[in-house]
Amino acid sequence: MKGLFTPPCLLLFLLLLLLLLLPVSSATTFWAKEKPNIVLMMVDDLGIGDLGCYGNNTISTPHIDRLAQIGVRLTQHLAAAPLCTPSRAAFLTGRYPVRSGMVGLGRVGAYIFSASSGGLPSNEVTFAKLAQGQGYNTALIGKWHLGLNCERAGDHCHHPANHGFDLFYGTPMTHLRDCIAGHGSVFAQVWPYVRYVVAASFWTAVLCFACLPAPFGGWRVGLGLLLIGAAAAGLYLVFDHLIGALNCVLMRDQQVVEKPYVSEDLTARMTWEAVDFMERNSGKPFLLFLSFLQVHTALFATPTLRESGPHGIYGDAVREVDWAVGFVVDTLERLNLRGNTLVYLTSDQGAHLEEVSDQGEVHHGSNGVYKAGKSTNWEGGIRVPGILSLPGLLPRGRVVDQPTSHMDLLPTLTALMGAPLPYDRSDPARWMIG
Repeated sequence: MKGLFTPPCLLLFLLLLLLLLLPVSSATTFWAKEKPNIVLMMVDDLGIGDLGCYGNNTISTPHIDRLAQIGVRLTQHLAAAPLCTPSRAAFLTGRYPVRSGMVGLGRVGAYIFSASSGGLPSNEVTFAKLAQGQGYNTALIGKWHLGLNCERAGDHCHHPANHGFDLFYGTPMTHLRDCIAGHGSVFAQVWPYVRYVVAASFWTAVLCFACLPAPFGGWRVGLGLLLIGAAAAGLYLVFDHLIGALNCVLMRDQQVVEKPYVSEDLTARMTWEAVDFMERNSGKPFLLFLSFLQVHTALFATPTLRESGPHGIYGDAVREVDWAVGFVVDTLERLNLRGNTLVYLTSDQGAHLEEVSDQGEVHHGSNGVYKAGKSTNWEGGIRVPGILSLPGLLPRGRVVDQPTSHMDLLPTLTALMGAPLPYDRSDPARWMIG
């Protein structure tokens, strides 16, 4: 009986409802075709107020706006969490992240080290695994951020290959300030505590040398304290120097191919990788998940796209994502695949509002009228863009104001692919179609 009370707010309900509104001949023609291709694009930290189709008139996003014009724009689209790791776990599995253990104790957290031993459990069912079962070739290009190793370096137990992706070209963790020289460090807040340890060790050592008798003082105790302070400072400096090489890595399948990666042209390289994948698989059904590193700080953009706009490099990064989206859609049209391909664009959570560069430049997006942003549980932290286009099934220019979620994607894709819905997921159509 639980399925009878599922609220009619899921994407599958919307797709089926729109299907009923189509002429019978049009709907029949669509379902008579081969399985649809699927192109999913997720931007990191993009705010719902950053796109022209959602009201922004200061950043040019013509390709994304065009996608909304020829498809469906969701105005009440929600992420399952306000941070990358749990949000992406829910996106892939169609389940709240707590069900797969992808939330912290007492607060929402995210992985920031390649050496972290946690990750999305290998027995989780993702839409990529379901696609493989239906004969799809699958690829993840870009950011993963759902773990890598379990017990030792290189076991790759949480690697995308164990979650249904035939091809992986991207970063196992997230993009950090530490990944680009001159942009500071996300660990800079640790340095004041290190300085306190160093200062306390030094002055206590001076006190031991000058005043305290043995066994509380003396040169041995003072020297030991100095060594503690020096070790604390040294470890921090070594960590600060190596974090980029250890964490900011680019992988192709199981191999690290760039360490640290060069971010300047990374979006272009990933876009070409996506185009190559679509070209090689144009004769059979495929699922492509293009997961952008932009617009997460440290911000970057290809030099040819840089311009002096009101939003600085943040606006440049958004425009580069828009270019990539347009290039992917143009490729589908060139390959005559556009009419049988679902294209979906979203963000993993709301925009970050508190980022300031080392030079004092404010790096943040816009969440429109919604309060707060990334890492908060206010509306601005979980309200995200949602755009879908599938010619022949979804009407042009439709705006949907009903609540929808990232977690609605998996049951929607199972219906489109003809895959069985996992027993522990709710079927949003059961209450409607019986």
